[in-house]
Amino acid sequence: MRVIRSFVIAFSTYSRIPMPQVKWSDENRRYAMCFFPLIGAVIGLMLWGWLWLCDKLGMGALLRGAVGALLPLLATGGIHMDGFMDTSDALAAWQSRERRLEILKDSHVGAFAVMGCAGYLLLAAGLLGEAAAADGPLLLCAFMISRAMSAWALAAFRSARPKGMLDAFAQAAHKRMVAVSCIVYAAVCGLVWAFFGGWLALVCPLTAVLCLVYYRHMAYRHFGGVTGDLAGWFVQITELALTAVIVFGR
Repeated sequence: MRVIRSFVIAFSTYSRIPMPQVKWSDENRRYAMCFFPLIGAVIGLMLWGWLWLCDKLGMGALLRGAVGALLPLLATGGIHMDGFMDTSDALAAWQSRERRLEILKDSHVGAFAVMGCAGYLLLAAGLLGEAAAADGPLLLCAFMISRAMSAWALAAFRSARPKGMLDAFAQAAHKRMVAVSCIVYAAVCGLVWAFFGGWLALVCPLTAVLCLVYYRHMAYRHFGGVTGDLAGWFVQITELALTAVIVFGR
């Protein structure tokens, strides 16, 4: 039952998929991050189905890409895009770490956040407008691996805000199980990329690792560690980078 409650907490926190209510406790959150990548799998299945429908109906690139870019926002409620926008504002402010952390917590939306979100969605729509149903399995793994690596970083990287939401999950998480589950997800993604993408089985993992390395460098240098908003930024950046690799590399 504890594992099921962790599953429910993961989906109720990081998606808009209806879930039953469970008690928000450290015990119930213990394995929540182990299920975080499954939300990516659900998004990937939604996108795969949409691309299949577009192929069958002969839909053009504009509608294909626009809906494809919006599907992750519909599934997650925009929680990761919110982090991406907050981080865009904070990175644009060339100030101290303390001030940047304050900007992350600020509920107001700045100009750089708006420009960052608009640019991101335009680029995502453009890339997905060139995708086809055959890319579905590859893209599904992109959404999974971004969340698997984000979950691993939660357990492995230093927290910039000891009392933040991300740190609360980190303190409650069974870090060994999170690491093991992330290895399993990475292995599954590698096999899928090898089977459906050929040489992309090398390029996609390399791209994801490079995103992770830059994430750590950026977070430690500018913020002193990772936060929930920075984790959202990482998920978005990794998904976009992998989408570009898959679309241009197939």
